[in-house]
Amino acid sequence: MSAAPKNESKSKKDQAWLFRTYSGHSSAKASNELYRTNLKRGQTGLSVAFDLPTQTGYDSDHVLAKGEVGKVGVPISHLGDMVALFDGLPLADMNTSMTINATAPWLLALYIAAAEKQGASRAALQGTVQNDIIKEYLSRGTYIFPPEPSLRLITDVISFTYREVPKWNPTNVCSYHLQEAGATPVQELAYALATAVAVLDHVKASGQVPAADFPQVVGRISFFVNAGLRFITEICKMRAFTELWDEICRDRYGVEDAKLRRFRYGVQVNSLGLTEQQPENNVYRILLEMLAVTLSKNARARAVQLPAWNEALGLPRPWDQQWSLRLQQIVAYETDLLEFGDIFDGSVEITRKVDALKAEALEELARIDAMGGAVAAVESSYMKQRLVESNARRLSAIERGDQTVVGVNKYTESAPSPLLAGGDGGFLAIDDKAEAEQVSSLKAWRAARDNAAATKALAALEADARSGRNIMEASIGCAHAGCTTGEWGETLRRVFGEFRAPTGVARVTVDQGSTAIEQVRAKVDAASKRLGRRIKILVGKPGLDGHSNGAEQIAVRARDAGMEVVYEGIRLTPAQIVNAALEESVHVVGLSILSGSHIALVGEVMERMRALGLADVPVVVGGIIPPEDAKRLLEFGVARVYTPKDYDLNAIMAGIVSLLDQQSQAA
Repeated sequence: MSAAPKNESKSKKDQAWLFRTYSGHSSAKASNELYRTNLKRGQTGLSVAFDLPTQTGYDSDHVLAKGEVGKVGVPISHLGDMVALFDGLPLADMNTSMTINATAPWLLALYIAAAEKQGASRAALQGTVQNDIIKEYLSRGTYIFPPEPSLRLITDVISFTYREVPKWNPTNVCSYHLQEAGATPVQELAYALATAVAVLDHVKASGQVPAADFPQVVGRISFFVNAGLRFITEICKMRAFTELWDEICRDRYGVEDAKLRRFRYGVQVNSLGLTEQQPENNVYRILLEMLAVTLSKNARARAVQLPAWNEALGLPRPWDQQWSLRLQQIVAYETDLLEFGDIFDGSVEITRKVDALKAEALEELARIDAMGGAVAAVESSYMKQRLVESNARRLSAIERGDQTVVGVNKYTESAPSPLLAGGDGGFLAIDDKAEAEQVSSLKAWRAARDNAAATKALAALEADARSGRNIMEASIGCAHAGCTTGEWGETLRRVFGEFRAPTGVARVTVDQGSTAIEQVRAKVDAASKRLGRRIKILVGKPGLDGHSNGAEQIAVRARDAGMEVVYEGIRLTPAQIVNAALEESVHVVGLSILSGSHIALVGEVMERMRALGLADVPVVVGGIIPPEDAKRLLEFGVARVYTPKDYDLNAIMAGIVSLLDQQSQAA
């Protein structure tokens, strides 16, 4: 055998990306056990999911926290919870991502305080806080304060970390939830980049960072993106992101060092496309979506977290998370992916698509800039309206069959899945006792702390917030003094006030492209005549669940079907919803809940409706609701339960009309 030519030396294999699993539930102790297990199985970075009260600045015993504690993440009410969350995990050696936004300064303060209790220096800490409020106004809904003070808090975190925690990523501009809300690739590019520009412009204008240090701040901005199933387009989107960000950093901010212009991003691939029907197929979807962010070396993700196959059913179990982790490990270590340069360099098709995406994204960025930037485009509801419209078009295409979803609108015949055969229904159910235990623990914490020290620390926080000083040191002081998440949030609510983002529903117009909507309109018109007035539906989002995409699409379709719609957005108490039903004299109430809090919240809505004499107003519920829970809701008196498998919105509208007709005949 002849020897290989001397100039053919084996290239150095690239390092793999960080392997993360987005997780947390029930309690700090339970989540700590989960993290230890995942790290033993080869996970290389932590990604912490917080529950909704923590994300929105409420303590676990607040009225709005009912039913939400520990459901979609771990409850962190004070430093004791944060210490327990990372017990036995040396924070000086960890790389921790925390998906937290409105309360990002507080959770980072708790993290730093916990590290200091371990003896770790601030300079040693590595990780990320998402800290992107603008996308919260558009999609996920965990904002608290108005845009201007929210940008101020983001600026405080950035300005503090670049000095004190230089390895930390202080803002993780997030387009992930934009895609979940229906964004097109062009909208993802434009809206995420517009957000990053708004943040950096605000930091620059604040005067907290000297001009000479500003390139270092630019270099710490990271992104968190999504990847869908059209994986060639997604590959091109990521290459477009890298090129556009490089150009913005160079041309707008004058950053000369190419390393500081690098588009650094983590990813969780698409959860929107995971199906309740034939959920085993989701494994293939997740793999293809992962390839979109790992195949292209020049635009490869630095950290990847994958959903589990069963997330359309409920919370994944530890084994389900392990399965997704193994997928990452197989791609990284069993294939030759990391042994080659960028396999798409020179591709005519890839270059053509990247150039097209960049051109369209720049046009949309110019429109946003002409409005006054990302914040103005939020306040005018421009971006939200565009997202609701694009999501409506996506759903209509699935309904018509123009967009195939295997197992949903095509190839629906299936053998029973053995993955669902277990007694747990194929997912993790959170014990209702977790909320009671967290509330009890919180009360014990308040009783045991030095209340005078906590009061003094909160006063210092309020003083810094009112004076315009950076709030991070005061927040760390609050953490060490034993203050709680709700106390931190309430203090800043007094200073900054609260905000309700535009819903984007009112002005949305979408051509459904089918005769089905005309048939529904005819049914609505006929039923309205029989009732003596136009059918009126209240679409309500009880609790803290801010994922409003489903509620928005129901509101838009009900309006397009000819119903009168009452929709006031997210984060309402059951009392507010029931009072609105009474005052508006609605014919039907539709509740949308995706956080797992449906039993507690729907039960309270039903009790309040009966107490106010509204027992004859039917209630329909939609969300990620397991079959056993659906049975309980029906026992409560709920008329219909809809889950992700009920993708045909026209059929839902027709079902509501039939429901009202049946009730009228019975009366």
